Amino acid sequence: MKIGMNLLLWTTKVTDAHYPLLAKLRKIGFDGVEVPVFEGTTAEYKALGVVLRDQGLGATAVTVMSPEANPISADPKIRQAALDRLRWVLDRCAESGAEVLCGPLHSSLGVFSGIAPKEDEHRRGVDFFREIAVHASAVKVQLAIEYLNRFENYFLTTAADTLAFVNAINHPACGMMWDTFHAHIEEKSIAPLETIRTRLVHVHLSENDRGTPGTGQVNWSATFAALKKINYDRWLVIEAFGRALPDLAAATRVWRDLFDDADTLCESGLKFIRSST
Repeated sequence: MKIGMNLLLWTTKVTDAHYPLLAKLRKIGFDGVEVPVFEGTTAEYKALGVVLRDQGLGATAVTVMSPEANPISADPKIRQAALDRLRWVLDRCAESGAEVLCGPLHSSLGVFSGIAPKEDEHRRGVDFFREIAVHASAVKVQLAIEYLNRFENYFLTTAADTLAFVNAINHPACGMMWDTFHAHIEEKSIAPLETIRTRLVHVHLSENDRGTPGTGQVNWSATFAALKKINYDRWLVIEAFGRALPDLAAATRVWRDLFDDADTLCESGLKFIRSST
């Protein structure tokens, strides 16, 4: 398995000002980083790809969908905007060398209908990802659809929901992921991690308070035992959030410091994962 660090702890856009951070993460011992893909130019992402390769770092990527670009919207113009948006993101992933694009790609973050997901939303989502998966395959980027807890979205909130969704899409470029933070809230046990083994392409390791992995209530021993049992050998990415970015802190509901400092979180989190896998 390869262990990465999600750069959303520091930024929503990686620039040359963050290149020393990349070197530091490599020195700490990470195999790669997870790159936020929200904005930027082709030149910037190609330059980042060069730096990552020079540092010996692999890469995955993360993004979210906005209300104006919602894959399950009833409005064809909004669905088209979502297609255009994800194609743009996938192209930037390819330029930076990111091999996986993860996140709640299925619907708009923080948008609620007030009712349970409807069958026509599911159908529109499946049709959408059957189309975007073709582009993902063409640029050699693996899609990893992330379910979120019920307080952050309403469309996909469990591993079972997401497995059914991905099975309906049925395209090799479109898999799903497991995030320990969301699973800690929504799953009754670790058993679904084994159920989704054939579609599992990415894992986020995130503590129940979004702080340092290994310091909270997530059932880490069962998680790592299940990953070993299913012979998972892809990326494990630490996802933690702090207060360095006010907008992101507000979006992730981080109202207090969850760790002493980012360097210690990275070092302690990586040591914990290495000793557990």
